[in-house]
Amino acid sequence: MPGPLDGLVVLDLSRILAGPTCTQLMGDLGAEVIKIESPGGDDTRTWGPPFALDPTGKPTDLSAYFMSSNRNKKSVALDLTDPAAQKALHDLAGRADVVIENFKPGGLKKYGLDHDTLCAAYPGLVYCSISGFGQTGPNRDKPGYDLMAQGFGGIMSITGEAGEEPMKVGVGVADVVCGLYATVGILSALRHRDATGEGQHIDIALVDATMSWLVNQGLNYLTSGVAPTRAGNAHPNIVPYQVFETRDGYVIVAVGNDSQFARFCDYLGQGDWASDPRFATNTARLTHRDLLVGQIAETLAGRDTDHVIAGLELRKVPVGPVNTIEQALESDQAQARDMTVTLSAPQTAKGEVRLLGNPLKFSRTPVSYRSAPPSLGADTEAVLARIKSGL
Repeated sequence: MPGPLDGLVVLDLSRILAGPTCTQLMGDLGAEVIKIESPGGDDTRTWGPPFALDPTGKPTDLSAYFMSSNRNKKSVALDLTDPAAQKALHDLAGRADVVIENFKPGGLKKYGLDHDTLCAAYPGLVYCSISGFGQTGPNRDKPGYDLMAQGFGGIMSITGEAGEEPMKVGVGVADVVCGLYATVGILSALRHRDATGEGQHIDIALVDATMSWLVNQGLNYLTSGVAPTRAGNAHPNIVPYQVFETRDGYVIVAVGNDSQFARFCDYLGQGDWASDPRFATNTARLTHRDLLVGQIAETLAGRDTDHVIAGLELRKVPVGPVNTIEQALESDQAQARDMTVTLSAPQTAKGEVRLLGNPLKFSRTPVSYRSAPPSLGADTEAVLARIKSGL
């Protein structure tokens, strides 16, 4: 069944994670994605172990990191310093709906593949540039990686335990969210193009995207003038809303309103807390956070995780486990929602690779998993032949 982006052609000049996240999503939605790689390949091909192994047991160029964001793509290996490659890419841009790149600002101009050149040549083209700090501003020429974006954008200052060193989020979330914003921007620009015939340039930065998802913590500062600080798993605006240690592990309790708190107190055997002026409202609980959290922690420390989860679920109080990645991805919920998928990969020892699934569920135009992440240059000859033939 055709996907919602069936028929769109995306020329992908991006690498690492932000751009590839965007283009993999577009590929899942049915677009044809042509990934251009240098002869050495996307940097993430070497970011391992682990790697998928070939039939002899040797590592392939399919690292787990690379495979996380490069399915449903064709790989074309070209040297951008080669004038013939530049011409081929220029011609391919003329047949594409979208070009996406994450070179340093101005880095593609010397190859004639910058947005000014291509958008002038092809007025209907949607051209998306991803960079660390954007195409403007005093930091435009500084390199940007996810870790640096998390540091500059403020999220690390509020991640980690109080009094300890700043911590990054456990995955490249700045890259991923930037890639998602890029997808939204591209689809919006395509709608404008379809209505007017006019393409445009999209400028998105890792740091800008990171600042945008500071959400309530960003607004806590903008509203109060006081910069938030690290508080571990505690929520800055809600109590109790954090991780608690149990007798055999950890449990998440997320009390979002006063009625939930009353039911939580019933489970704890502390029904009088719900009417105690120190705890009866969320604002009061914030004021007396240390006292209340200490008493909750003491109570839950003597109970088993399963008992806490069952007791709070019975009372309809939001509660949950702290799963390992294995527990999360192998759960019956993950399987029911197709959050892992297996695709054929003949170049590997297993003949297949297992990947994370796409979370979008369409009723009429479902996502598709047409091809596993490609080996470097697997489609070079076929794509170049199409360009020469004018297809």
